[in-house]
Amino acid sequence: MEPQLLHTAADGIATVVMRHPEKRNAMTARMWRELPPLLGRLADDPAVRVLVLTGEGDTFCAGADIASLREPGEDARALAVAAEEALAAFPKPTIASVRGYCVGGGCQLAVACDLRFAEESAWFGVTPARLGIVYPASSTRRLAALVGPATAKYLLFSAELIGAEHALRTGLAEEVLPDGELGKRVAEFARVLVSRSQPTQAAAKEFLSGGTDGEEDERERDAYWTERARGSGDTAEGITAFLERREPRFGGGVRP
Repeated sequence: MEPQLLHTAADGIATVVMRHPEKRNAMTARMWRELPPLLGRLADDPAVRVLVLTGEGDTFCAGADIASLREPGEDARALAVAAEEALAAFPKPTIASVRGYCVGGGCQLAVACDLRFAEESAWFGVTPARLGIVYPASSTRRLAALVGPATAKYLLFSAELIGAEHALRTGLAEEVLPDGELGKRVAEFARVLVSRSQPTQAAAKEFLSGGTDGEEDERERDAYWTERARGSGDTAEGITAFLERREPRFGGGVRP
C-alpha cells in the first residue's frame, strides 16, 4: 500500500489522514513535501472551518520514515520543519486525534496543532536523541512553549515515551479518552468549533502565536479583528442570539 496523505471534508471539518501502515504511518519524504500545499488548499477553502489530523488505523504517526529520507538530495529536517510550520500557520482551528504512537516527527506535527485529543493507550515521544539528530530550534521552542522547559528537556534529553495520562498532566494533551471513544469525541468537539465565530478564533490564534510585533502593532491587529468580526455580522448575531437565548448562527469567514 503506497504511503500517502488522504483528506476528506464534510460539514465544515477537513480530516487529513497519514497512511503508511507498514511503518506505523511514518512520514516519507513525499508525504512531508505534500503536506504544506495540501494545507494551503484547505486553508483557502471557505467551506473548511476546522482541521483534524490523524493517522490511519490504530497509530497516529511513528515519526519519519528514515529509509526514505536517506535518499540523495533529501533534507529530512527541512522537510519536517516546513510541514510543521505550515500546520502551525493554518488559520483555522486544528486538532490532532491521537491513537497509538505519536513519536518523533509525528509528535512534532501534533505539537504544531492547536489541540491534541488522545486515547488512553496512546504514547508520546520526541526521540532525536536516539538517532543523534539535533532537534530543530523552532520545533524545540514550540514544544517548550506548550509543555514548559522542564518537560521539554525531559522529552528531548531522554527520548523516552510517555503515556497519555502523563501527556495530559504536562499539557501535551488536552483530553484523554477511553479507547474506542476518541473519534466520537473529536467529531463532537470539532462540530462545536465549526459553530463558533471564525474571526474570533482567528484573532485568538494570531494573538496566542505571538503574531503581533510590539504594542502599536498589537493595537492595530486588535482593531483589525474587531472590525472583521463586526463586518462579518458575527458580533451582531452573537449579541442577538444571547439576548434571545438561542444558539448563534455565525457565517463570517476568515479568508475571502
